Amino acid sequence: MTELRAQAVYFGQTGPANTDRTLELVQERARALDIKTVLVATTSGATGLKAAQLLRDLNVVAVTHSAGFSTPYKKNHDPDICDDIRAAGGQVLTTTHAFGGVGRAVRKKLATYQVDEIIAYTLRCFGQGMKVAAEIALMASDGGLLPSDAPIIAVGGSGKGADTAVVIHPTHAQTFFDLRYLEIICMPAPGHPGLEG
Repeated sequence: MTELRAQAVYFGQTGPANTDRTLELVQERARALDIKTVLVATTSGATGLKAAQLLRDLNVVAVTHSAGFSTPYKKNHDPDICDDIRAAGGQVLTTTHAFGGVGRAVRKKLATYQVDEIIAYTLRCFGQGMKVAAEIALMASDGGLLPSDAPIIAVGGSGKGADTAVVIHPTHAQTFFDLRYLEIICMPAPGHPGLEG
């Protein structure tokens, strides 16, 4: 019987205060596991840029909100920051959210949830970043930005910044149930009794 031991880091709070440490842990784990691709969720582009600058030896894909996410026909990310991500060697993906496309339109119009948003709410039971990690893995797979089905690291957060990183075996949205979380690198666990005082 073989076994693998990996240490996960649990943060006492959510949010951007964890971004630098999350990216450090991602860099360490990518080297240890010989993982070549890191996906990073980014709203304005700032977290994606930080990742592209720090993780220059890796294939960094910054995954943004879709256009129209907050305001019709508008992008949330800064195009200049996205240019900086590309200049640092990263890629930028802006596309429909895997768990929030047409199903979200049904919810808004008919006040009923569809399967994609139910999946999103279920994954949020493990934290916002866990949902985001799965979602961006599907989006990058569908966007053709993953070279194969080799494990990748997906980085998400709770609002702004990064506080969650996981090793994922990615897949496409149409084969969602083949997606596998392989390892938790870090995540927030506020209220965890081991993190008190």
